[in-house]
Amino acid sequence: MTDVLSTGRPSERLGTELIAWLTTAGADGQPQSSPVWFVWDGSAFWLRSQARAGKVTNVRANPKVALHLSDDGHGGDIVTAEGTAEVVDDLPADVEAAYMTKYEAAIVSNLNSTPEKLKADYPTTVRITPTRTRTW
Repeated sequence: MTDVLSTGRPSERLGTELIAWLTTAGADGQPQSSPVWFVWDGSAFWLRSQARAGKVTNVRANPKVALHLSDDGHGGDIVTAEGTAEVVDDLPADVEAAYMTKYEAAIVSNLNSTPEKLKADYPTTVRITPTRTRTW
C-alpha cells in the first residue's frame, strides 16, 4: 500500500516537507484539519501532539484519518494518504532521532524551545498506517 510513497518525488517530499495536514473526525463526524510535524518511516507516519489536543481525542474516538502535503503552488506534486491512526506509547528510537534531525532547528528558532521541552509539551505519539495513498 505504501509503495507509491517509497520512491521518487513523493519519498523526497516526505523526507523534507515540514508540515502535513492531518484530518480527523470528531465524535459528531465533523472533520477537523490540523497542521502537524511528522516523520515518514517508509511504512507509517509518526507525529507528536499535546495530550489534550482535539486530534488526539478524535483519533481515540475514530481512528480513520487522512493526511496530505501541500501542493507545489501550481496544483501539482500532490501526496495524500488515508489510513488508521492510533495513539502509541512513544516514538521508536530511530523515528525519534529522525524527528529531531528534521525539526531541531525549528524547535529552537521557531518555538524558542528545546527538544526536551518539546517532548514534555507534546508527550502523545500518534502512528498513522496508510491504507490508501495517491500522488499526482
